[in-house]
Amino acid sequence: MFWFMQGLCFLPVFLVIWSSSTFIISYLIALFRKDVDIIFPYISDTGANPPESCIFGLMTFISAYAGTATIYARYKYVEKLSEDTRAVSPYLNKASLVLGLLSCLGMCIVATFQETQMETTMEKVHLTGALLFFITGVTYIVLQSVISYHAYPYGSSLGICRARVGIATIAAVAFFPTVICSFFVTQGKMHRDIEDKDYPFHVASAVCEWIVAFSFVCFFLTYIDDFKLFTLRVKTECEALS
Repeated sequence: MFWFMQGLCFLPVFLVIWSSSTFIISYLIALFRKDVDIIFPYISDTGANPPESCIFGLMTFISAYAGTATIYARYKYVEKLSEDTRAVSPYLNKASLVLGLLSCLGMCIVATFQETQMETTMEKVHLTGALLFFITGVTYIVLQSVISYHAYPYGSSLGICRARVGIATIAAVAFFPTVICSFFVTQGKMHRDIEDKDYPFHVASAVCEWIVAFSFVCFFLTYIDDFKLFTLRVKTECEALS
């Protein structure tokens, strides 16, 4: 049996590959069409114009559903682990599940209400979805890092726990410049000029946005070993007919 066929490890593998491809493909298409600059565009800018906007929206939706499945599977794994060891608080596990699902909802909002240069209302909804994704996504991986240490040594290895803390720390640190610097970006144009007064803030915000996004995606790589150990089954029960 191939390693990616063991348990449910295909879920995080697919999520990481597909989500990374979403960012990269939309960026390459936007770059080929000269819709964005080669250096440091916002992720949303790479999917603002058709046809890349269509591809970005579709792939982001699929990423959200794959993320939902992966996050729920992780929740059930920790739940089962806690039943046997009582190492992780059920409330902490449920809080992590809710945050993870909210981050996926944020991805759906970003995919549905795409950023444009014309619709101010649409842009506000898009930014709300992006903020929901980043805040709940970063908080989710921080809580999962805490859960990993609580579950040790019954769950992941110490090396995986440390890797999760490292990735979560990078995402959390990069999150603040992403948001703070974006408030100082006064121009919403796709093509930036190095002489623009807000250019340094744009670069700092955009770079940190890419760091947060890929940190969140790469965090799920640490789930692979855990997901080899379990499967989920749907049980159907029919009520007796009177």
